This record gives sequence, structure tokens and C-alpha cells, in this order.
Amino acid sequence: MANIVYIGASLDGFIADKNNCLDWLHDLPNPEGSDLGFADFMARVDAIIMGRNTFETIQGFDCEWPYNKPVFVLSNTLKEVPKVFSDKVSLVRGELTDIAEQLAQQGFKNLYIDGGKTIQSFLQQDLIDELIITTIPTILGSGTPLFGELNEPLKFRHVNAVRYLDCVVKNYYVRQR
Repeated sequence: MANIVYIGASLDGFIADKNNCLDWLHDLPNPEGSDLGFADFMARVDAIIMGRNTFETIQGFDCEWPYNKPVFVLSNTLKEVPKVFSDKVSLVRGELTDIAEQLAQQGFKNLYIDGGKTIQSFLQQDLIDELIITTIPTILGSGTPLFGELNEPLKFRHVNAVRYLDCVVKNYYVRQR
């Protein structure tokens, strides 16, 4: 079982700009329409855990629902998901360790952890096994940071790096325990 972060970040470590926008992620020239390995990653995971803010951001995209895997949205405030997503999204709440354990008992072994606050919460509880971070060559100066405060340092081992589009680097890290 693995909890895996897969995310893009600016050179200075932000995942959204100061206006909580992601437009800067799409400024890269991508004439071949590469998904930068996302489909291969999604083939590895059984389900997605994301925070409410990420869920609401994705709802605002001008496209069809992008996931063909079960999505679990962490929220203490949402009471239900919009009906259009009821067959794709479930709400979960509670302790992260309990949620991960319950999902594992349901057969979801490899979880994609997405969303700034959600990633930070999983890291605070030392529940991340892998980090896959694609660094975009943009400095935002401020915004939503990928990492937050921790009780103690977490050590990861770098296992691979892949360069895409002659300008971005995807780094793979595995938690050292």
C-alpha cells in the first residue's frame, strides 16, 4: 500500500499562484500534447483522495470529469456532492489514518493524494510514501506552498528524474523509514 503525491510546483515551491490560480501550469509549450506521464501514473493508483478546495477547483475546469478512478473528497463542511458527481465522488471525514485504513480494507491499496492542504496534512502525519513532483520553470514569488510546517523532518530518497518538453523535470522520491 502506498500514499502517493503527484503534483506540479513552481521553482519556488508553490502549487497555485497568489490568486489561487493554476493558469501558469499551462504556459508551457507542449506541441505534442504530452500528458507528462500522468496516464502511466494513474494506471498505478486505485483511488484519489483530495481536499474540498481541490475538488471545487476541478469542478471549475472547462472539461469533463478527468478521473476514471474513485475519488474521495476530504471535507468537514460539505454535506453532499453535486448530483452530477454522485457516481464518481464520495465524501470522507475523520482521522487520516482511519480513512486510509478503511479505504485499504475496501481494496484501495495505492492512493493518489492531491491538494495542498491535504498533502500537507498527510505529510504532518507521516502518511506519504512517495512524492512525484514536476518542477515548472516559473518563479511565482507567493501563492499556495506545496509544503507546510512539520513536527519533525521527513527524509525521502531520490530515485529518478525525467525531463519533459525540454523545460520541466519530474522528480521521484520514496520515503525513508
